[in-house]
Amino acid sequence: MTFSVEVPDAFVKQLHLDGPQPDRRALELLALEGYRSGDLSRVKVGLLLGFSFYETEEFLKMHGAEIELSMEEFLESAEALEKLIRK
Repeated sequence: MTFSVEVPDAFVKQLHLDGPQPDRRALELLALEGYRSGDLSRVKVGLLLGFSFYETEEFLKMHGAEIELSMEEFLESAEALEKLIRK
């Protein structure tokens, strides 16, 4: 899905959307908020942003997001690890 959002000029710099990839920055902000609100798991954040497990962990840590695993996330991570080991 593609959608656009109009951000008032007064907020562009404050949200760091004035850099070379404002669309990517907006997607990262959306992923962070989704994770912090509990709407997205760490696995979903990684999928949304195209990150590996470790890149996702680093991204969340770098942005001060909670890094404690819920039971669901732990089980998803364990399942992904099992699939990787089976290959």
